Amino acid sequence: MSLLSACPGGTLLEPPKPTDPEYRGTADDSEALRNRIKADLLPYQKEVVEDTDHRIIGFVAGYGAGKSRTMCAWTVLCALDNPDTLGVMFAPTGPLVRDVVIRTMEDFLEQYEIEFTYRASPLPEFTLLLPEGPVTVLCRSMENWARIIGLNCSFICADEIDTSKIEIARRAVDKFLGRLRAGKRRQLGLFSTPEGFGILYSMFVEEAAKPDRALYKGRTADNPYLPPDFLDAMRENYSPALFKSYTEGEFCLLTQAAVYPEFDRHQNITTQSAPTERDVIWCGVDFNVNRCMLIICVQQGDGIHVIQEFVARDTPGVIERLRQEYQPWIDHNQLIVCPDASSQSKSTKNAGISDFGLMKQAGLRIQTQASNPFIRDRVLTLNTQILNAKGERRLFVHPQCKQMLRGLEQQAYDQATQQPMKGDGGVDDLSGQTDALGYAVWQLAGIKAWKTGSGKSRMAQVY
Repeated sequence: MSLLSACPGGTLLEPPKPTDPEYRGTADDSEALRNRIKADLLPYQKEVVEDTDHRIIGFVAGYGAGKSRTMCAWTVLCALDNPDTLGVMFAPTGPLVRDVVIRTMEDFLEQYEIEFTYRASPLPEFTLLLPEGPVTVLCRSMENWARIIGLNCSFICADEIDTSKIEIARRAVDKFLGRLRAGKRRQLGLFSTPEGFGILYSMFVEEAAKPDRALYKGRTADNPYLPPDFLDAMRENYSPALFKSYTEGEFCLLTQAAVYPEFDRHQNITTQSAPTERDVIWCGVDFNVNRCMLIICVQQGDGIHVIQEFVARDTPGVIERLRQEYQPWIDHNQLIVCPDASSQSKSTKNAGISDFGLMKQAGLRIQTQASNPFIRDRVLTLNTQILNAKGERRLFVHPQCKQMLRGLEQQAYDQATQQPMKGDGGVDDLSGQTDALGYAVWQLAGIKAWKTGSGKSRMAQVY
């Protein structure tokens, strides 16, 4: 216990300030402070801090869009709604806690004349002396996220969480949510510039249907207080992908070239989630030991619609799943399987009969060729369907096909081989679903070689 702990309130250079509850401010004082803070926020910042309906708030913003200030405003407003509770502010590293979080928070509190105390040791923390009761705000590093054991918090926020590895960030978020047990506004705020397809993309785009979360975005260009040459300087020094991510707050592949760069989940989208009785089903299959990907497509007048996806353990599992889901189409010869051509000689069961042979024995209709198309031709076929030179989109994916969406958005080229990256066939392998789709689309609209009268080879699109 220090001598300062015995001081009723204020500093040693001022008369003591009583902290007895009867001397606290009123709800009107709290409301006046809220209004002062909100009045100074930009519209997109105000949307973030005014959302009290969702348990998880995400805010992705470009450089200079006011992300750190938004986090400070959100923290103080959460504190006002949760007097006499505990909150935590996280940053990726200890130096960032000191140089960004603490410094920005001090500036914010002083601007709005919010009384506070600050303790630097053993670990930094603020105590906000708010009208309706004090709130302690711990400042911690994501390097030590697992140490928030036994805390009952009303709010937790994390700055630049997308810079953490997604596996670590996911475990941290699960831990944070388990700590939100106090107060009446229990929220988790995640603030970051997007760094590729990290935790924010996973939580707020891939899992957007969950009702407990909301994502907000801020663009650098929307901040009128930046220097006029700020954006021009970034355009001169950043690649298009980096510029889009770091100024628009958009999720992009940053370190490698995307295999399917024109795919857009908002434009290449279909509402058809199941085949009709008249549809012919095209099933692309990529065989792997313990994980076979099945992509279900139908062809309509406007193009190819990817409507369902499944995972099976092996070839018998593929057969069983197709029979379970599509037996009427199989009976009417309306289901066509388009497998990897190597399935004619390989088996996922290490059996004497190939995958191809097992499917033939099961009575499935199969359409393939003696060998797989060149990888570059298969990728070109998909990219042409995604968006061709006329600006037409002829490949559409239903939102329920989450693995397919991940593959089309995130698969990158291997810089060493200049081929699409291949994984180990596990759950994080992005190649299985795109390979399976490629086999089906190749049969429906593959790039084929043809020859002119002069004998020169040309490429044509076959529909």
